[in-house]
Amino acid sequence: MKRYFLPLALTAALAGPPPHAAAAPLDQAISAVAQQWAHINYQLPPGRQAAAFGALVKQESALAARYPGRAEPLIWRGITLSSLAGVEGGLHALELVKEARRDLRASLKIDPTALQGSADTSLGALYDKVPGWPLSFGNDRKAEGYFRKALQIDPRSIDANYFYGDFLYGKHHYAQALAALRRALAAPPRPGRPLADQGRRQQILALMAKIRAHGGGVLTSTER
Repeated sequence: MKRYFLPLALTAALAGPPPHAAAAPLDQAISAVAQQWAHINYQLPPGRQAAAFGALVKQESALAARYPGRAEPLIWRGITLSSLAGVEGGLHALELVKEARRDLRASLKIDPTALQGSADTSLGALYDKVPGWPLSFGNDRKAEGYFRKALQIDPRSIDANYFYGDFLYGKHHYAQALAALRRALAAPPRPGRPLADQGRRQQILALMAKIRAHGGGVLTSTER
């Protein structure tokens, strides 16, 4: 059963800075956007998140206009729109997730491997979490396809493995879900992303506990 609309803790795939992240202005801006997203998502109280995500979308729109040939601003705008949909819910969320999908698809046409496959991961999460037809575009087959593409780009990705594990959990494939979540826990730290890594690891451990509650496997002491 779909979990409408992307619970805030599950709304967006995070990527580390691009490989060429040195002094380039766009790379610095993308790093700042990623840090802002993590602060809003993991540290702000729920009542302040919608306005903060909305302001961040405007920043990302400005970046997308300034760098029309780059995929990264589109990916992050898609991520933040998804997060905003998770906060707001209701009919407006349906429009927000469609807009997010447009941005993420557009980014794939520019650079399908940008931000270590984050567009594919985010599209997988969208197709997994939003309602299916006739309300929206949710589709399990497409969700799994995007997750698999993301994992081909970065098999060790904390985000792709986490979201794929969550997808498998929703299908009651507990052993496979646990394997994906263990790969997520083993992911290397992302430079400059300690808050995002910490928040994601907490989500991974919480999902592992749910799997254990369903009798889906025995967890190690570090996974409890």
